[in-house]
Amino acid sequence: MKEIGKCFYGKKYTIYSALDGQPCADHDRSSGEGVGAQEYVGIKLKLLEFPDSIKNFAGKNVYLVAATLRPETMYGQTNCYVLPGAEYGIYAMKNDEYFIMSERGAKNFAYQEVTVEYGKYPSLAKVTGDSLIGKALSAPLSHYEKVYALPMTTISMDKGTGIVTSVPSDSPDDWAALRDLQTKAGLREKYNVEEAWCVPFAPVPIINIPEFGDLTAVKLVEDLKIASQKDTALLKQAKDKAYLKGFYEGKLLVGIAKGETVEKSKPIVKQHLFDEKMAVPYYEPEGKVVSRTGDNCIVASCYQWFMRYGEEEWKEFVRSHLKSDDFKAYNTKTQHEFEIIIDWLKEWGCTRTQGLGTLLPWDDKFKVESLSDSTIYMAYYTVAGLL
Repeated sequence: MKEIGKCFYGKKYTIYSALDGQPCADHDRSSGEGVGAQEYVGIKLKLLEFPDSIKNFAGKNVYLVAATLRPETMYGQTNCYVLPGAEYGIYAMKNDEYFIMSERGAKNFAYQEVTVEYGKYPSLAKVTGDSLIGKALSAPLSHYEKVYALPMTTISMDKGTGIVTSVPSDSPDDWAALRDLQTKAGLREKYNVEEAWCVPFAPVPIINIPEFGDLTAVKLVEDLKIASQKDTALLKQAKDKAYLKGFYEGKLLVGIAKGETVEKSKPIVKQHLFDEKMAVPYYEPEGKVVSRTGDNCIVASCYQWFMRYGEEEWKEFVRSHLKSDDFKAYNTKTQHEFEIIIDWLKEWGCTRTQGLGTLLPWDDKFKVESLSDSTIYMAYYTVAGLL
């Protein structure tokens, strides 16, 4: 890594417009201002049985890839969900691996240096959600030797990868959907689901949360009298209760971080999944972002120069200034916001490759970020009346 003083050259995952071929900063967006990049863990569920449309991939390393924010719960996987009627693609990745997912998921991966060629994600074959239902999978860390792909009608192909891994012990949504399939023969018949694919798979106790016990999702679904996976409002209420209390108070009952809180175990299990090649990092926007050119933005790995605002020497200097008589905020709320920003701000991209700006003295491929929307206009207003 190149370093110049308090600057360094490195990689950052940032909101990106593939249409423009550039990072999409707030002032480049028609909607989605303030939306950042969200890090997920892409869980690799190995395909053990192949639909007819991709039989020629048998013997290769083919995975259904599910994006999750809860890597520490993977010990409790009982199945994964696909969207009936949806069209998925199979995409070539580095290391001779093939991922099955939505086209949007593949596009994000392509700009995050995971596909064979950066920015390229040709679909090698199409596979429907219906043809994946009932196919056996090997789920990393799962208590079960093999699990099955099952239908879930609420999956969005514009969010995540279109594949959802299922942990019914701790996710109310997952438990409601699995319970529907286990108890409703008509629903199984509608989607050609066999009992053996869902009925024998009981929720696995993996996290203990005070007040909710070892099977949080099961208890909350019962307590709130949630009748089915269609009770979306009640399920959201159950999810909020489970995740909020679970993050700080829940303790892992199994695995390499056994005995640790969810808060502490999450990064430990995540790194373990990455180290053992059972998962890959995956990023996408926290919400919808549209560029001024009308492109639905993704997240890309971009290389540029950054300022080390996280340097303790700098932070202490600014903190001292905030407390001094030389600085006075109009209200305490503003003062507090400055203090918060000093705490969380670590590094900040200080260059760009397009638009107006001063060339970076030591790397003329980049221009110094001018923040034109925030500074040049304001400077102009001070002299506009004289021109």
